[in-house]
Amino acid sequence: MDSSLTGLCVGQSSWMTDETLPKPFLNAWPSWIMPPKSNVTLQCHTSTKNVNFVLRKGRSILESLQSLASTEGVAEFHLNDLKTRNAGPYTCEYYRRELPQINSQPSDILLLLVTGEFPKPSLQAHQRGVVTAGETVTLQCQRPDNIFMPIKFALLKAGAAEPIRVQDPAGKETDFSLRSVTVSDAGNYSCVYFQIGAPFLTSQPSNFLEIQVRDPPGSTAVQVE
Repeated sequence: MDSSLTGLCVGQSSWMTDETLPKPFLNAWPSWIMPPKSNVTLQCHTSTKNVNFVLRKGRSILESLQSLASTEGVAEFHLNDLKTRNAGPYTCEYYRRELPQINSQPSDILLLLVTGEFPKPSLQAHQRGVVTAGETVTLQCQRPDNIFMPIKFALLKAGAAEPIRVQDPAGKETDFSLRSVTVSDAGNYSCVYFQIGAPFLTSQPSNFLEIQVRDPPGSTAVQVE
């Protein structure tokens, strides 16, 4: 390990934080909602060069991931073979290599979720048949009756890097409204629900609901099946 990283987990409180350093940005690829046994990469970005990065889960530094040196202002942390215990709030920060080691403020929290712990919800469309482009398609996600904990719902689209929406429930369900639909809204949709607090357990995804797009003469329409 780089000597500059020695003692990273000890005496951390003696480091100084420079609030003028740009806050880093943390994102997940391919998504922050992932199936079990999959792999995800957490990318920490900053415009500041020649720094070292630290990844945290909650307040704890992940000892299994060595802090990465970077000359490009970005570092990648790889989490492989995801399990439920990997779910939770992550942040990253960076510090200058030269002494004194001054570190940045932490990034905004990225919540990583691993699906599969609760029964899947149902996903239905309020509309059936053809929906004309420009109109609204409403997709309703409903949790099972035996789930009583505080949750949120997320609407997913196959191939999309991020959830389409994240919403609070109204009772045991929520309505996701896709306004002014276009051909780009075509695809397979699913939804999940997840705990809003630790350990952030997440349901299995619902069955897919396909939104098909076709181009009739003179206009574009959306087929919901």
